[in-house]
Amino acid sequence: MTPRAGMLIAAGALVAGTVTVLPAAPAGAGEPAPRPLPPLAWTGCATKAYPKLQCATLKVPLNHDDPAGRSITLALTRVPHTASTFQGPLLVNPGGPGGSGRAMAGYVAASLPPKVAAEYDVIGFDPRGVGKSEPALDCEPGHFAPVRADSVPTGAEAERAAVDRARSFAEACGKKYADVLPYIDTVSTARDLDAIRAALGAPQINYLGYSYGTYLGAVYARLHPDRVRRMALDSVVNPHGVWYEDNISQDYAFDTRHKDFMAWVARQDAVYKLGTDPAAVEAAWYRMRDALRAAPAGGKVGPGELEDTFLPGGYYNGYWPRLANAFSAYVNDADPAPLKEAYERYGEADAAADNGYSVYTSVQCRDAAWPRDWNVWRKDSWDVHAKAPFSTWNNAWYNAPCAFWPVESLTPPDVTNDQLPPVLILQATDDAATPYEGGVALHRLVRGSSLVVEQGGGNHGVTLGGNDCLDDHLATYLATGKVPRAEGDAEVDAVCEALPEPEPEPLTATGKKAQGEKAADGRTSGEKAPEKRAGRAGIPLAEPVGVALHGLLGHVR
Repeated sequence: MTPRAGMLIAAGALVAGTVTVLPAAPAGAGEPAPRPLPPLAWTGCATKAYPKLQCATLKVPLNHDDPAGRSITLALTRVPHTASTFQGPLLVNPGGPGGSGRAMAGYVAASLPPKVAAEYDVIGFDPRGVGKSEPALDCEPGHFAPVRADSVPTGAEAERAAVDRARSFAEACGKKYADVLPYIDTVSTARDLDAIRAALGAPQINYLGYSYGTYLGAVYARLHPDRVRRMALDSVVNPHGVWYEDNISQDYAFDTRHKDFMAWVARQDAVYKLGTDPAAVEAAWYRMRDALRAAPAGGKVGPGELEDTFLPGGYYNGYWPRLANAFSAYVNDADPAPLKEAYERYGEADAAADNGYSVYTSVQCRDAAWPRDWNVWRKDSWDVHAKAPFSTWNNAWYNAPCAFWPVESLTPPDVTNDQLPPVLILQATDDAATPYEGGVALHRLVRGSSLVVEQGGGNHGVTLGGNDCLDDHLATYLATGKVPRAEGDAEVDAVCEALPEPEPEPLTATGKKAQGEKAADGRTSGEKAPEKRAGRAGIPLAEPVGVALHGLLGHVR
């Protein structure tokens, strides 16, 4: 989807490619002998927010099937345990693919109940290709520089130009990283997880993954079920749709979530003065989109950038007040300044976003087969756009390099698993980035898992974001290994009510936050925000983790 909002988004395969075979039992005999790993050298890298944070690097094989060959470097972080009871490492991943996870160790350690966090070494990491890991991919710097052409093709010539742009990006990746791209994929990253485990000297890992991180966790668990101690998966990628079909599901879900936002704006007409009829408010939004085609706001925000700006509202409704203010200022006051500032805050790509998008495409295009005939994309996109116009074409172009990817695609592994200890799955019913069906699907595939549902929740990444019910389930699981169990044949094991809708918080014409508005990382106004992250996932992330799932970003994906 968009550089700041789509990396957390996951999408699905239509065609078979090279087969990826994962063992149904613990890996061992027949695998290449692992390269001996020196102990990790942790050094202090504290921040004001996370004073106990430590950093280290780890060399791993570029190709795990050739352990004596070329190495790459992973960047790790740690908040060490402080309790006498030690439950081992807790590896955390914010999603993407392409999301940086180094800051997430500090966030998770600070957000869990202190007694629980004290019993774990919380381990963050930048996956291969991402952030401070080396090499860090950046196929085509400035790919999302404004103002882009309208994402919805206005004719055959405009469509050809957009296709050429996607092809150019894929070719740039192939020329720049020909030796690396065959090994930027989920299975290779899962094998990196096991290298981290070995370097930590741990017989098993505990794992907390969000968005795409749920798929990474499921793949790791399939590879090494005996090495999983506890695993919590929040906002689940549907493994049946990796990746093309999952993207289509997202198109519908984000359009529905955008309509939810428009309905909220209508209920707040006393503040935003955009009308009380949700359909009329939505029509005004599309008129704004049309106007920006001819005159981009602040010279930066055209129709595509507008979609990039409002897409984060589909990840986290805490952004709605600021977005509504920008919408209202443009429509009612002919003032484009708040819209430009909202774009710069939520939608604009930077160097980290360029890196995140390069990894996003590299993983998703390699992981699974995509249609290579552009006619398939065109037909599907117009069919979906007719019913869900909010971001369908934006999402199509975000993923379009996969139609021209220079490396052959793999076949997604079967993540069915009956060899794990209880796995905790947490899912909001109205999540747009990873729709509810994904949580149900994985629950059915992983025997003995427990599904906890946030009823009526539309945010992405639902734990450690203020819902005490969900957070209690997560904390209990990490502390004791216990999961809730439904009675009888009920599929859902526990239900938590969603948090209340946000209250309107009018902003000034300069875009200054109203007192107490949460930033994307969960800090209130006046506090320093963390470094920008790569890309969408997405959607990105770790703001109240769900707040940021688009920004640890990205994706969700």
